[in-house]
Amino acid sequence: MLSCEAVRGEAQGMPTIYQLKPAFQNLLRPLTQRLFRLGVTANHVTLAAMLFSCVVGALLYGFPTARWALFLIPLFLFLRMALNAIDGMLAREHQQKSALGAVLNELGDVVSDAALYLPFAILPGMEPALLVLIVLLAVISEMTGVVAIQIGAARRYDGPMGKSDRAFIFGAVALALALGAPPGAWQNWVFGAVALLLLLTIFNRGRGALQEIKPRNRS
Repeated sequence: MLSCEAVRGEAQGMPTIYQLKPAFQNLLRPLTQRLFRLGVTANHVTLAAMLFSCVVGALLYGFPTARWALFLIPLFLFLRMALNAIDGMLAREHQQKSALGAVLNELGDVVSDAALYLPFAILPGMEPALLVLIVLLAVISEMTGVVAIQIGAARRYDGPMGKSDRAFIFGAVALALALGAPPGAWQNWVFGAVALLLLLTIFNRGRGALQEIKPRNRS
């Protein structure tokens, strides 16, 4: 789960939509408190987000040209961001942090990304290899953020292409297609830019972690 130290670590890097998370959490806090009173745990929310991601991804894979399936993507990506914020608040603010929760949180994000984004590879006009590359780079970027902990730094969430940024781009592309935008080269230009920004994100996270521990190594 996220810590204040981790959020500060990201704030020092390149801008990312993730930096809007505190304000988003404030909006969701009343709902989070209600879920807690109903007995919902952070792990329940994490597992639900992963399960729903697999279901929505399967629907897009099964109906790649259906407008309703494309409309479902941005709607669910917004819901997924809300669920991710809620599970973090349940863990931190209601004493539900656990080793299992930390594992589910990291694995759930990677599985959800793959389930939601790989089906884009079969949409009309898409270059399949490019989508596979993006999912691979997304996994590496998250792994880089986690590896930071192993060297004594905070979990890194540096941008410019973090989880929330990826969700925004994929949601926007799906919405454009659902609204009738013709498939074409523009999609691959957009996702080509995403791949390049993911490479930069991996670099920023690795560099940020090394810079964070540098003062300690000198002392």
